[in-house]
Amino acid sequence: MSRFKTKKGKGSAAINTSSLPDIIFMLLFFFMVTTVMREVTVIVKQKMPEATEVQKLEKKSLVSFIYIGEPKDSKLYGTSARIQLNDSFHNVSDIPEFVAKERQDRDEADRKFITTSLKVDGATKMGIVTDVKQELRKSGALKINYSTRKKVAKRQ
Repeated sequence: MSRFKTKKGKGSAAINTSSLPDIIFMLLFFFMVTTVMREVTVIVKQKMPEATEVQKLEKKSLVSFIYIGEPKDSKLYGTSARIQLNDSFHNVSDIPEFVAKERQDRDEADRKFITTSLKVDGATKMGIVTDVKQELRKSGALKINYSTRKKVAKRQ
C-alpha cells in the first residue's frame, strides 16, 4: 500500500487581484471627469479685501478676470502694482484688445451678459484701478464686479 503525504504549513490563499485593473481604471476615469483644470496661473499677489455684503456670481462662465497687484516675483518684475490679463502682464492700453478677444470667444447670445471681475490686492493703490475702469468704460465693458473675501464675524 502507498503512503499519502500531507502538506504541512499550507498557509492562507492568495488574494484575488483579477478585478484590480478595473477598479484602477474606474477611479482614473472618475478623477479625469471631475477634475477642473486651472485656466489662469495668477502671478500677482492676491490678498483680497474683506466685505460684509457679498454675492456669488450666477454664471462663472461669463466672467472675465483682470488681476491687479504686486508681482509675486518682485526681483524680476519690481514691486509696483501690475495688471495681469490671462497669463501675462499688460499695460492699461491693452485692455480694449483683451475685452474684444473675450467677446469673440463667447457665443453671440452671451456677449451682452459678460461681466468683468477685478481681482485687486488689498494693498494696491486706487489710481491703477481707476485707470482700468476708465479703459473698460471706453471699451463698452460696463458690467464690473469687484472680487472680495467674505468677512468672518468675530465671536465673543
